[in-house]
Amino acid sequence: MTPLEIRIIETLVVIVLYFVIGAILKNSVEKVGVRFKYHKPRIKILNKIINLILFILFAGLLISIWGVEQSKLIFVVTSLLTVLGIAFFAKWSIISNITSAIIIYFNHIANIGDHIEVIDKDFSIKGKISDIGMFFIVLKSEEGEKVSIPSNVFMQKMIKRFDH
Repeated sequence: MTPLEIRIIETLVVIVLYFVIGAILKNSVEKVGVRFKYHKPRIKILNKIINLILFILFAGLLISIWGVEQSKLIFVVTSLLTVLGIAFFAKWSIISNITSAIIIYFNHIANIGDHIEVIDKDFSIKGKISDIGMFFIVLKSEEGEKVSIPSNVFMQKMIKRFDH
């Protein structure tokens, strides 16, 4: 076999493994989610995070199979990380929003689909949480409007959850 044929076979094996392991992990996350009674949107986001990590790992395997020079790869990765680092640290609120979103997602009284009131002395709002993103919490108000609240602001406000 030629080196090219070996690389093609290795690539096919990695791609098949990617889909098989992805399916196994997705099934496992859904079973754990049902067992611990997680909301379906939470399970969906966990699957997205796992798929992203899996994709990065298998992309690294494919890069190594096809023999991309490590020095060039390291240069590209460090350049991207440097730009991201400057962008994040230049604006601390971005990091604050990401951290707040993670805390809200895993350890907060309010979940996607809950009816809540964000209590503020100047402007309180009632609505249903339709999305918890990395930067914003999206509420659908009683009037049908979508309102986005920065995650770090949401963390700082008192929240009243209504059980329906």
